[in-house]
Amino acid sequence: MLNEMKTSTTAVFYDPTKPFELKDLPIPNLQTGELLVRVEYTTLCRSDLYTYSGQRKEKSPTILGHEIVGRIAAFGPETIEKDLNGAAIAVGDRISWAIYASNPHAELSKRGIPQKADGLYKYGHEQLNEHNTLHGGLSEYIILKPHTPLLKISENIPLKIAAIINCAVATVAGGIRVAGPLQGKNVLVTGAGMLGMIACAMSRSQGAAAVVALDSNPERLAVAPSFGATHTIPADSDLNAALYSLLGNVKPIDVILELSGAASAMENTLEHMAIGGTAVWLGATFPQRKMEIDAEKMVRNLYSIKGLHNYNEQDFIAAVQFIEQHHSDFPFETMIHDQFNLHQVNEAFAYAMEANPFRVGVRVNA
Repeated sequence: MLNEMKTSTTAVFYDPTKPFELKDLPIPNLQTGELLVRVEYTTLCRSDLYTYSGQRKEKSPTILGHEIVGRIAAFGPETIEKDLNGAAIAVGDRISWAIYASNPHAELSKRGIPQKADGLYKYGHEQLNEHNTLHGGLSEYIILKPHTPLLKISENIPLKIAAIINCAVATVAGGIRVAGPLQGKNVLVTGAGMLGMIACAMSRSQGAAAVVALDSNPERLAVAPSFGATHTIPADSDLNAALYSLLGNVKPIDVILELSGAASAMENTLEHMAIGGTAVWLGATFPQRKMEIDAEKMVRNLYSIKGLHNYNEQDFIAAVQFIEQHHSDFPFETMIHDQFNLHQVNEAFAYAMEANPFRVGVRVNA
C-alpha cells in the first residue's frame, strides 16, 4: 500500500472565470476494489472544453479529463486481477478503462446500458471533496472504483492514440453497434471532428460501400479521405444534388452517424435516407432547440432514429480491438496536438479553444 501522505499533482477546475489551480492532493489509502493508476496521457475531449468555457455546468471543484491512458500503480484490497477479456493484470501494466463505473447488477446494466445504471460514477465529472478525490485525468494519479470496465492494451499503440480509446473511439464503436452491420452500405457521417474521422475509419474497416463526410469546415473535409471517407460534401451544399451526383440515387443513404450535434443536420439528413434506413444520433450532448421531423415520412419509409450517449462494455472491447488492429492504417496521431504537460494545463485549454484542433494532448507522466 502506498504511503497515505504521498501526493498527486492535480489540476483543479473551479469555474470558467478562474484558471486551473495546480495542487498536490494526498493519495488516500485504497478501499476495497479500488485500483490506483499512474496517468500517462490525457486528451481534452469536447465535453471538457464545454465545461471549461461554461457551455455546460459540472459539479465543482472537479478534476477534468476522462480520455486517458495509464499504468497500474497499486491494487486495493480484493481488487480484481483480470481485465474484461480475462487477461491477468499487474502493477506496471498499461491499461485503458471505461469513463464510468456502475452497479453491474442494476436493471439497466443487465439491459446493456451500464453507462446509465444505478450507482453511476463518471471519471472527470465528479465533484472533488475529501471523500471523492483523484477521479480525473488531469492529475498524476487516478483511483478507479470497483466495477470499472478495464482492459490491458498493447504497448505497440502510440501513447497519443491510446488515450482516445476510452471516449472517442468507444463512443463511435457504440454508434456503429446500434446502427447494425455496415457491410455494403452507404454511410453518411455528419460532423468531421475527432469522432467523425473515427466513424469514417471504422465504417470503412467494416466494409461500408461508401462513406460520405459532411461538415462546414473545409480543412477537416480535406483530411477525411485519409480516414476512409470515399466522398466529402460541404455542409452548405445542396445535399440532395450532391448525394445524387456522388452515389446515383435519390435516397442513397442507409446509415447516418450524426456527430455534429447540430439540429439542422439531424433534421435535413433524414430526407436522404433509403427506405429502412437508420440514423444514430451521438452529437447532441448539449442543450438543443426543438426539432421538426416529418412523421409521415418516418412511417412510410420505415426509418429508425436511435440515440446513444457514451457506451457499454461491448463497445469498449470493440474500440480497443479496432485501435490495436488499425492504429497504423489511419493517421490518428496527426489529429492530436502534443505540446503541453500537466503544468501547462491552462495554456493547453486556451490553445484548444482558440485553434480548435481535433484534440489537444496533455502529457502527465509520459
